[in-house]
Amino acid sequence: MPTYFDTIAMSFENVKIDDDGIDTIQFLQAADALSQMFSLFNSTAFSVVQNDINGNIRKLRERYEATGDKSRTIELLVQNELAEKKHNATQGLLWLNRGLRFTYTGLKHSYDHPDTELSTSFTTAYGATLSKFHNFITRGIFSVAMKACPYRAALLKSLGEPQDRVLTQLDEWLAGLDKLTQRIDKFYAEGNYGKGL
Repeated sequence: MPTYFDTIAMSFENVKIDDDGIDTIQFLQAADALSQMFSLFNSTAFSVVQNDINGNIRKLRERYEATGDKSRTIELLVQNELAEKKHNATQGLLWLNRGLRFTYTGLKHSYDHPDTELSTSFTTAYGATLSKFHNFITRGIFSVAMKACPYRAALLKSLGEPQDRVLTQLDEWLAGLDKLTQRIDKFYAEGNYGKGL
């Protein structure tokens, strides 16, 4: 029986990185697949995250479609957009990466602590990632949403069988996601691209 990871068009660990950076199309395909994963949770808990991720993917895709080869990597996309004194996709990538980092942190915590429920893992992840960027109202929305997380066992079952294969694939997927989000964070920090966004 195919697992979730067998069915997606692109997995984070397979996204190409060359001298110019992270392949834009492959990165967006992998982010799309992550958004689809939230649908497997059968929970409204992640709808706010899923909507945010989808909106930011759309900003990046629109920029790519408008500029083509000039935006073939994520890094080139940001640099050529800012050179035009625009920042819509640059801001979109910043927030997309924050959402991806939140997801990575929550799932990694769950992977490393199999006796801990998802609500705890994602509440911990929220405090470590997105919370500092949100106002009081948004933090309250997330606090309620994280309490509505499905059980860990239900999530793993929704990702497919056998479980040992799912866990191996999840570990590889998480490693790829970690590598990409850290690279984007470093790119923004070194270029000071996120200032004022």
